[in-house]
Amino acid sequence: MRALRILLIVVVILGGLFVIADRVAVNFAEGEAADRLKTTENLSATPDVSIKGFPFLTQVVGGSLDDIEVGITNYEAAAGNGGQKIRIDDLQADMRGVEFSGDYSSATASSATGTATIAYDELLKTAKSEPTQVAPGVTANVVGLSDGGNGKIKVTVEATVLGTKLPEPVSVLSSVTVIDGDTVRVKADGLPKFGGVQIAESRVRAITDFQQKIDGLPGGIQLDKVQAAPNGVGITVKGSNVRLAG
Repeated sequence: MRALRILLIVVVILGGLFVIADRVAVNFAEGEAADRLKTTENLSATPDVSIKGFPFLTQVVGGSLDDIEVGITNYEAAAGNGGQKIRIDDLQADMRGVEFSGDYSSATASSATGTATIAYDELLKTAKSEPTQVAPGVTANVVGLSDGGNGKIKVTVEATVLGTKLPEPVSVLSSVTVIDGDTVRVKADGLPKFGGVQIAESRVRAITDFQQKIDGLPGGIQLDKVQAAPNGVGITVKGSNVRLAG
C-alpha cells in the first residue's frame, strides 16, 4: 500500500508538472502567433490569440492545432475606393485545423468563421452625403444611418425643394445584403417622398441605395451575411485555407 501511495503521489506531481509545462508552452505560442499576425496584417495593435484544446503539446507534436480564436479591434480594411479604408470593429474569428511550421513563421487554417461590426458612421462615408440634384429644383443627400428594426437599416435623407429645405428629413427602411463575398449593399425597400414632388425612381435610388466594397480582410476571409443591429451592421465572415502568418 505504501508503494502504491508513493506511485500515486509521483503520478500527481508529474501530471502537475506536465500541465504547467503545457500552459507555459501555449502562452508562448499564443504570443508568437499574435506577433506574427500583427506583422502579416500590418495591424496597429497586437491581436488576441487564444489556442484552444488540451493538451497543447501533443497538438504541437502532430503539427496541427484544432482550434484558434483570434480577436482584432479596429481593423482597417481596404474600401475599394482609391485607397480609402473602412474600420471593422471587434473582429472575432474561430480558426479550425491550423497547420503550422515549427518556428510559427507560417500557419494556415483549413476553415474559419467569425463575426464583426461595421459602425453606421463608417458605412455612411459611402452614401451620398453631399447634396445631389434628383430633379429640377430638388436636391437630396443622406444624413444618417441607424437601426430600423427587424434587420433593416433606416436611411435618413435631407431634401431641399426650390431652395427651401424640407422641415423634417425623410427616411426609408432598407435591406442590407452581401454580394460577391466582398461588398455590402444597402437597397431601399420603398421610396421616400420629397415634398410631394414626383421624382423618377432611378434618381431617388441614386441617393438612397449604395454599396461598400470591403477588401483585404485578414487571411483572405470573406463576408458571408450582414444584418442591421443597434450599433451598426453586424457581419459574419467565413473562409477556407485562411493564412494566419507567412
